[in-house]
Amino acid sequence: MKIILVAVNAKYIHSNLAVYTLCSSAKKAGIPVEIAEFTINQTKDQILRDLYVAKPEMLCFSCYIWNISIVEDLVTELHKILPSTVIWLGGPEVSYHAAQMLREYPCLTGIMKGEGEETFRELALYYVRGGSLEELSGMDGITWRDEKGEIHENPYRPVMDLSAVEFPYENLEQFENRILYYESSRGCPFSCSYCLSSIDKKLRFRNLDLVRKELQFFLDHKVPQVKFVDRTFNCKKDHAMAIWSYLASHDNGVTNFHFEIAADLMTEEELTLLSSFRPGQIQLEIGVQSTNPETIEAIHRHMDFNRVSAVVRKISEGRNIHQHLDLIAGLPMEDYQSFRRSFADVYALKPQQLQLGFLKVLKGSYLYEHTKEYDCCYQGKEPYEVLSTRWLPYEDVLKLKDVEEMVEVYYNSGQFVYTLRIVEKLYENPFDFYQELGDFYRRKGYSNLAHSRIRRYEILLEFLTEEKKQDPELFRQLSVLDLYARENMKTRPAFAKDPGPAREYSRVFYKKEEEQKKYLPEYEGYDWKQLMRMTHLEIFDYAVTEDGRCGREILLFDYRKRDPLTQNATILRLDNDGSDALL
Repeated sequence: MKIILVAVNAKYIHSNLAVYTLCSSAKKAGIPVEIAEFTINQTKDQILRDLYVAKPEMLCFSCYIWNISIVEDLVTELHKILPSTVIWLGGPEVSYHAAQMLREYPCLTGIMKGEGEETFRELALYYVRGGSLEELSGMDGITWRDEKGEIHENPYRPVMDLSAVEFPYENLEQFENRILYYESSRGCPFSCSYCLSSIDKKLRFRNLDLVRKELQFFLDHKVPQVKFVDRTFNCKKDHAMAIWSYLASHDNGVTNFHFEIAADLMTEEELTLLSSFRPGQIQLEIGVQSTNPETIEAIHRHMDFNRVSAVVRKISEGRNIHQHLDLIAGLPMEDYQSFRRSFADVYALKPQQLQLGFLKVLKGSYLYEHTKEYDCCYQGKEPYEVLSTRWLPYEDVLKLKDVEEMVEVYYNSGQFVYTLRIVEKLYENPFDFYQELGDFYRRKGYSNLAHSRIRRYEILLEFLTEEKKQDPELFRQLSVLDLYARENMKTRPAFAKDPGPAREYSRVFYKKEEEQKKYLPEYEGYDWKQLMRMTHLEIFDYAVTEDGRCGREILLFDYRKRDPLTQNATILRLDNDGSDALL
């Protein structure tokens, strides 16, 4: 019996934890199972060809919001070319309307609902052994179609002991250059109305001895990044502290660990521990979603934003942890102005990433069942994104879409840090800057076009000088600072000032530095010309690293030393009085 588990991932860099844990579960029972991973960027014909050539007798697809349409198309066509192959689906995108899926797609044999490890193992054994209908009738966790075409809804399977889930990563060759996903808990203690995790209230934790052993496996193999998929990692303090303590004391200098946390649950003990991590060793994702108290109450969420703010700021002080904060547009009770305020509240915390997302109305969620109450219209196909609500008309959704794009390009890219410091002073609420810039893109016909990095700077300069009547030379020089902070530009941008007068200063500086190594001690053995090529010195006519006032500032960019959170070069200020300061 040839059984293939199929994953269609959003990107090549992603891996599918579900199919690997299911595969490990089956292999423990002696059932050989293969895995076929694709991405949504591959053509349907290519995927069809690969699966057809494999000649499986049983195909099982892992279904999510990002791949369900592709899977639906694939199973329809696969049934035509592999008519004797039984096809099963599983995953959150099909678990909550399994019978409906079977009615819509006669090519499907069945749906695995909820947790799949034990269900898949039993199902694979059933096919390998050629089991009876009675055996299928008594199997929990499936909705299936019999030979007459009748659909049967079996009960959900009781949740399993998480420590019984097999570790799926013993062979890491197939995961080279990919993110690995790991879970130390399942379920969620909260009941957010937009989230499917609130349906399963059985919160379970993996045995800590197992967790430590598995984390050491990642550390020993110097895996670049491991993302914990725990819905609220720090909901149980002892569990979180044990894992964080282990990682802090066993750092390999390479691996980054990603956690989704509730910031307002953090204790001072946890914050003290977090401050001890190597810069870049861990990153935190914090779902704020909204700072409107009425919205928080409407979505059944519990959050103390004052405490969230205090925690985020405290973590930021350590300059060692990347923080990613989320907002969701389209939630109940939140109109355009309310979201504008929520944006300002979160923006003020200066996270490394500010994710502006839009509500996804997921089948099975509380919000899905109450859309009429909120006059909530959403896309009929995945990602089921909100189109309008009682509080947010589609016109405002479109405006927020422009804000989202501008935040992604100009804030989250980390390529405009110094320019934004000055731009933000022009606005009472930074949200208005991103909205005005988005409007400018629309008016000028710049939206929906692929722009180079340099072009993004040029458009921002155009906006600031034409629309905001700002000093063009100041912002040209700020742009130069941001460009060289990220990379040692081989081609000087057209908007940069003529470096002619500074060339002699640079030659004198680097010749002196070759002898003294005062600023670049780690470049021993390089002559002054090599130092000049490997680093960069720029003379500015403004205090570009401070408040933008007039006044010469000489900066040295060291690309060997980069900020582990921003990846920007270390910048050394060479003051006119001969003193220097590290920025």
